[in-house]
Amino acid sequence: QVQLVESGGGLVQPGGSLRLSCAASGSIFSILAMAWYRQAPGKQRELVAVNTRGGSTNYADSVKGRFTISRDNDWKTVYLQMNSLKPEDTAVYYCNVNAMTRQYWGRGTQVTVSS
Repeated sequence: QVQLVESGGGLVQPGGSLRLSCAASGSIFSILAMAWYRQAPGKQRELVAVNTRGGSTNYADSVKGRFTISRDNDWKTVYLQMNSLKPEDTAVYYCNVNAMTRQYWGRGTQVTVSS
């Protein structure tokens, strides 16, 4: 059974940094991409960053230059380094694995940016 478990969330002051991790357990075949999404209260879930099998990396405009997505070579762990955090980055952050036959989601980790 596949599980994605996020960690690294928490409370941070504006301008601070956090590093999120997502570890995948179980076997996932034919991975196309690993990504991070977020959902703020009252808003729809949005794509934050994605790393594809083809080697491309894409970011939401709102996080470009501040966030960096990376992964291990075995496609078992994906990270999100978040710098220069802003209050509007406050959300639950979800790990996503897009495989050829289905998508997998973690349960999310809360990130709160507040002074």
